[in-house]
Amino acid sequence: MSLVLRTSKTCTYIFILKAGLHVFLLKLIGTFILAIGIYAEVERLRFKTLDGLFLAPSIILILLGIVMFIVSFIGVLGSLRDNLKLLNVFMFTLLVCLILELLGGILGLAFRKQTLDLVNKNISNGIKNYYDDLDFKNILDFVQKRFQCCGGKDFQDWQVNIYHKCPGRGPLACGVPYTCCITQPNVVVNTLCGHDVLNKTRPDAMKDIYARGCTFAFMHWMEDNYTKMAILLLVILLPQFFGVLVTWLYRNQVLETQREWDQQPDEVKEQLTYNSNVKRGRISKWYKCMPNK
Repeated sequence: MSLVLRTSKTCTYIFILKAGLHVFLLKLIGTFILAIGIYAEVERLRFKTLDGLFLAPSIILILLGIVMFIVSFIGVLGSLRDNLKLLNVFMFTLLVCLILELLGGILGLAFRKQTLDLVNKNISNGIKNYYDDLDFKNILDFVQKRFQCCGGKDFQDWQVNIYHKCPGRGPLACGVPYTCCITQPNVVVNTLCGHDVLNKTRPDAMKDIYARGCTFAFMHWMEDNYTKMAILLLVILLPQFFGVLVTWLYRNQVLETQREWDQQPDEVKEQLTYNSNVKRGRISKWYKCMPNK
């Protein structure tokens, strides 16, 4: 088989890999996350919640969306221009993110107690500002109702809140939010159902509220739904692994094509370049390698 035909087949293979890489990149949800983050930040500023700017979930979403958008743009530009430097940046960025995620999961399991203590500490800090931080309040209320729990470590975590601490003054003193309460379906919720439970022992409190902590409840839920968690983990990690693999294959094919091109005589290069420019016109300025039809 002639060198020209081999080069053409190699270019075809590169084009297929390039198209697959484009599809993968275009499916990245960076722009979607960025839009959600901007919307959430607008709502946060509207209600003027959370003084600590970088603690706001909306800011985290915006930063994550920006990073994903930039990385995706680098990958798209690198594949369009067959630019090895940009492809390397995209590939190694995905690889570093993948390694960090795996490393974080392994460390979290290896130091489970320290991880739980850190989570409980952050929840306790959030409870202190429960009524000042609308973002955290909505998240914690949802978690307490969804997982039937109260506080981080247990229901006594609400002692750190100035409105709920015991002894204290006001209708909320020595109580917990109504999202901790045991409710019946189709019954109007009594928002003061958690009144004075902080003065009760755990067995007595369990008659009115869910006394277990949300950290324990969430860990127990993950253990009961390990199949769903495994699927979620694969959904998160496999696209990144696929992106690294496809980019690596694509990069190697570009290098192979460049080596084959360098081995061709100058007159063949000139003829192929002329034919390519005639057939493709302006498109050839963007794509260095496209299959001839």
